[in-house]
Amino acid sequence: MSRIVDNMFRGYLQDFDITENQMTILFALKKLGEVEQGVVGQLLSLERSTVSRNISMLYKKGYLLKSDAYRPHISLSPEGAALVTKLVPVWEDIMSNLYDKLGESGLAYLKEIELKIK
Repeated sequence: MSRIVDNMFRGYLQDFDITENQMTILFALKKLGEVEQGVVGQLLSLERSTVSRNISMLYKKGYLLKSDAYRPHISLSPEGAALVTKLVPVWEDIMSNLYDKLGESGLAYLKEIELKIK
């Protein structure tokens, strides 16, 4: 199931040249502002290597600002903030598409599974 949803995200995000994890990081930074890099992984339940790799890629693309500290602080660059604005309707389309495919009963079942796994 995860692969199916990942493929859906890839299809929607291919024009932006980012991944689902990168989009999630950008959205989190929009909400958090400037934050220590490690906090992002903790809040999003992502492994440290996943966070580091994706932050590095987003930084190279000009979407993030990063301090030189031992534990760097990161924030959105103006380009990153503009990208988030473009991505919000894309994310809404993805969620709408998933909702249409799953319906109320499918979503309720997923929530039940999530609660059992936690």
